[in-house]
Amino acid sequence: MSFGRQPQGYQNQGDPQAQYGQNTANQYQQQYGQQPYAQQAAINAQTAYSYESVQQASRVSITRAYGEMALGLIVTAVVALVSQITGALQAYMAATGTIGWIILAIVQVGLAISLGARIMKIRPATARLMFYGYAALMGFTLSSIFWAYNASTIIITLGFCAAFYFALTMFALTTKVNMLKAGPILLVGLVVLIISQIVLMFIAPSATTLRVVAGIGVVLFALMTVYDAQRTKALFAQFATQGPEMIKRISILCALNLYLDFVNLFLYLLQLFGASDN
Repeated sequence: MSFGRQPQGYQNQGDPQAQYGQNTANQYQQQYGQQPYAQQAAINAQTAYSYESVQQASRVSITRAYGEMALGLIVTAVVALVSQITGALQAYMAATGTIGWIILAIVQVGLAISLGARIMKIRPATARLMFYGYAALMGFTLSSIFWAYNASTIIITLGFCAAFYFALTMFALTTKVNMLKAGPILLVGLVVLIISQIVLMFIAPSATTLRVVAGIGVVLFALMTVYDAQRTKALFAQFATQGPEMIKRISILCALNLYLDFVNLFLYLLQLFGASDN
């Protein structure tokens, strides 16, 4: 026998004080122990429901952004075809010369910057109108690719670009690799690429140099596509509870970034693999 322990089989049998203590403990557990567990279960269920609702809203919003981007690309393609068929860009260039090309570039850059800077202040309908106006202006400018490439090359490259872009997007939205941390590096790469393109405008680069630059552009905008896809997902998760007006604004902003990724990826693929007539 060891002191401080009751014999086996005894344990509170026939002891009124011990029996009372046991009953009191049971009542306390029923009144104060089980209720918090039930409340915690309800809280957990509510939290899970809220999380699932946010995730569902985020998925719907992502679909909206890619839908806006797709409509922007359709506007660009239609305007480019109409401009090519009617010769609108040729007539514009004949009337304005190099100054006209510079004006187009300035207007496009200014419109994109203005939309990105004012997206949180303007109405969603105004933002959407600016986005589609930008897409139309881009289509007018891009009709110039018909001067350098034949239609079959453009169509094949466009199809390949669409498949590549889709694969990159699926990878971005399903992988656990966080590309958001690479944002500053990609921005530096983009600035360097733009500067190199400007420099090449004033010299006579070889075909090899142009293809190397085009290859760098393809890699950079492939990474930008992954980055912007994950950034789109993160933005919608962040603003999921801010109301439908905010979601519409974010949709346009994300659509613009995704649109620019696609257009630039297409142009660099065209330079890399397309057989230029000029």
